[in-house]
Amino acid sequence: MSRAEPSAPQGHGEPRDRAETARARRTAFRATLLRNELLTTFRRRRTLALLAVLAAVPVLVGIAVKIETSDGSSAGAGGGGGGPAFISQITNNGLFLVFTALAATLPFFLPMAVGVVAGDAIAGEAGSGTLRYLLVAPAGRSRLLLTKYATVVVFCLAATLVVAVSALTVGALLFPLGDLTTISGTRISFAEGLGRALLMALAVAASLIGVAALGLFVSTMTGSGIAAMATTVGLLITVQILDQIPQLHALQPYFFSHYWLSFADLMREPVHWDDLAKNLGLQALYAAVFGSAAWARFTAKDVTA
Repeated sequence: MSRAEPSAPQGHGEPRDRAETARARRTAFRATLLRNELLTTFRRRRTLALLAVLAAVPVLVGIAVKIETSDGSSAGAGGGGGGPAFISQITNNGLFLVFTALAATLPFFLPMAVGVVAGDAIAGEAGSGTLRYLLVAPAGRSRLLLTKYATVVVFCLAATLVVAVSALTVGALLFPLGDLTTISGTRISFAEGLGRALLMALAVAASLIGVAALGLFVSTMTGSGIAAMATTVGLLITVQILDQIPQLHALQPYFFSHYWLSFADLMREPVHWDDLAKNLGLQALYAAVFGSAAWARFTAKDVTA
């Protein structure tokens, strides 16, 4: 008479399987939440209008330079030397239109667009009455806030690339392309110049993460999207005005806009990294401080709408 084989133990792998399934579901939910937030943000007419305005700035600059130099003169000849002196080089190489467009949009247009999107991130949902529906499990306030901030950061990158791509297209259509001269006077190839243009765009996008955190914090303070957007843009303008007052020179290195134009150092040979590093560190500090403040405010906020 044969003995029955002992049966294999059952259930030992089930807790691990359940944990892995739950982890996979949480990961899928986070990805879905971020994807939906990105689609919602970039489908809004306001967002598309902001991107269209940003794309139009290089077009207007390129056409203006083309008209000004139609008689063979050099753009910016005899002009002042404030800021990155790229505009006088556009007629020689259309790639300089990318640098000029980034320098022209960074002080106001780009941060304004980011301020509008960030300011509306939480307050807009509260004003429309959809915020409490977004907070149902398993979303949670912390996860939702992080998703909102990630969406604004993606917008920072998208807006900067829109400016750069628009400028490169217009520059290629209206002006010659080729090797270019750096600020230091050395010659680099067009391919290397294109790579530096991409690095500049990334540096400009990184310069906006502090504004994104500030706008998100303001957005948690009110239930009106318009009020949050107006407050954020007002703060941007105020800080940049203060950054130009000589008597405040001791405080200015701590203003988030102080090192914004340091991206021009990427067109030096060798590259000057000091101000670029200071800018990235300052933006990280603003992101940490105002991101934490936004989290503290949002997690304790009484959401009734």
